[in-house]
Amino acid sequence: MSGLNASLGYFLSVVIFSGLLHTVLRRWPRFSFVSEFASSFMLVACWLEIQTIVEVGQWAGGLGQDVTVTMLFVLLLIHGVLCAGTPGNPSLAVQKFLQVEACALPTALAVAAQFIGAHLALLAARYYWNLELTDMHTIKNLMSSECTTSLMVSVVQGFFTECLCAFSFHLIQLNLQRRSALIRVPLVAFLLTLFSHTARSYTSAYMNPSLAYGLTFHCPGFTLKEYAVVYWLSSLTGMMLALLLYMGHIPRLFTKNLLYFQKTRFRVPKADKPEKKKK
Repeated sequence: MSGLNASLGYFLSVVIFSGLLHTVLRRWPRFSFVSEFASSFMLVACWLEIQTIVEVGQWAGGLGQDVTVTMLFVLLLIHGVLCAGTPGNPSLAVQKFLQVEACALPTALAVAAQFIGAHLALLAARYYWNLELTDMHTIKNLMSSECTTSLMVSVVQGFFTECLCAFSFHLIQLNLQRRSALIRVPLVAFLLTLFSHTARSYTSAYMNPSLAYGLTFHCPGFTLKEYAVVYWLSSLTGMMLALLLYMGHIPRLFTKNLLYFQKTRFRVPKADKPEKKKK
């Protein structure tokens, strides 16, 4: 249990840091992109520790798959509550831009902050592993340079797997965006956990370019270009297809509705027929 206690302490530290930073930055809406940094940092830093438990926890710390799935769901649930409005996902930031809900500069700053947060989370996790607080972390530290990639299939299969998962997720997310947070947050956390668990033998279904960058881009086995095709291009493609199906068009690119016929809201009154003259 010492390994689990150390991991819980790590989770708590990351959550408190990210939550405080996110709370402070709410007072300055102009710096909302920095909140994306905190959101991405929290997501990647905690997911890296869960990935460690998946890889070596079962035989170094006695932690089974049920523990990791539960921890992932709790992480996504807490992340959805604390980081409401700043999901730490470049695909969702670009989606808002394509929906004309955000301008180009704030979107670019948000995406940059998300990738910076992911990179710093990777550095923080490596520093934590170097402390070697438990046997599990000692083993992880020894194998950190030769980590196991999340991409278990070919680039083509990985692209279509991520694209399909991203399409499904974004389509559901678009339908839930006007729902109450009490329904939306747990359901999104459940869906992300389900996708990740189901696709663990393929790509792990990150559906988040900055998350994939922090979790698997540094692992050997594929080039940066191949990782980008699978985890970046596919996520954006799936998101755009979901947006097109949901709205019938992509407002930022074109206004004409290609899929749905929009009926006029008001009926045009019909002219009265002239009365027949009496004979």
